[in-house]
Amino acid sequence: MRTQSSATTPTTIAVGTTAPAVAPAPRTSAGLVQAALGVTAFSLTFPATAWALEGFGPWALVALRSVLAAVIAGVCLLALRIPVPARAHWPGLAVVAAGVVVGFPLLTTLALQTSTTAHAAVVVGLLPLTTALCSALRVGSRPSRTFWLAAFAGAAAVVAFTVQQSGGALTTADGYLFAALLVCAAGYTEGGRLAKVMPGWQVIGWALVFCLPLAVPAAAVALAYQPAQLTAHSVAGLLWLAAGSQFLGLVVWYRGMAAIGIPKASQLQLAQPLLTLVWSVLLLGEHLTVAAPLTAAAVLVCIAVTQRARG
Repeated sequence: MRTQSSATTPTTIAVGTTAPAVAPAPRTSAGLVQAALGVTAFSLTFPATAWALEGFGPWALVALRSVLAAVIAGVCLLALRIPVPARAHWPGLAVVAAGVVVGFPLLTTLALQTSTTAHAAVVVGLLPLTTALCSALRVGSRPSRTFWLAAFAGAAAVVAFTVQQSGGALTTADGYLFAALLVCAAGYTEGGRLAKVMPGWQVIGWALVFCLPLAVPAAAVALAYQPAQLTAHSVAGLLWLAAGSQFLGLVVWYRGMAAIGIPKASQLQLAQPLLTLVWSVLLLGEHLTVAAPLTAAAVLVCIAVTQRARG
């Protein structure tokens, strides 16, 4: 009897250990979908900002979108009775808040005062590569050589396309754009790391709530110096920036990063500049060149390669 028992025990353990090997597949697929939804939401950010700037000053716009997004997040956190994160996570949330809630929106909004959405898309074209680099430094991820080659190729294609769209001229807005690139990559990396220990929507939710004590007085002061002119475009742009780009988009984005990893999720953003240009045509009346479909095909190939490359 003991012989039978000892013979069956390894079989039970072997069966038990094989289940997790196939479990990640649905999670990976769901992560890809969630990250793609986040990219789609982010692709509307620049056109929505251009709309909102028709009625709001840049400082007032950034403060108001933070306040509205924080209210949405706070209501969700209170309704579900989510406890305050452990103090160990506060520094990470501060990085997310500084990079994603404040830094990137403010710097890109200032840039869009003098830059077109096509030129500003350079930031988004370089963001996946910068995020992957930040991830390698911060969380120790080591993507393969194939991954990096595809990432550099995709980033180069997007940069070439967006620079060609802007006529190749560098403007004073470029300083804002490249600074936004760095702070956003840091916020994405830290948010992706935190999303592995708490739900992604709570990461951005608490980051927004933590900014509320500063955002409310900032909005009041900004509106005093930059009075708002409410129009259909400005209100719609503000609402999308607050609910879509600042909260819901980041919720699914961080969930996607937690499921498939920061480097691979970041490469999905290679498609974001092209989506932004499509929205710019539909919403802002901008025109695309014949290079758009060629660049789109090149970017999609690079995305496919990075998704298949193993770290």
